[in-house]
Amino acid sequence: MKVVLCNDGTCVPPKCPVVDIRSDKVIIGEKKNVCTLTKAQYNILRQKILSGEI
Repeated sequence: MKVVLCNDGTCVPPKCPVVDIRSDKVIIGEKKNVCTLTKAQYNILRQKILSGEI
């Protein structure tokens, strides 16, 4: 699943940051500015966001 993190008309699609969820990893960012997380790391990040910790 790939989710683009832009509101309509806010930025040009090739420059929009994305969250690319794959079976074995999650890639967050844009073009060459990316962070690659394992699924376990992504789930920790997700839980921290949902709990309001970050």
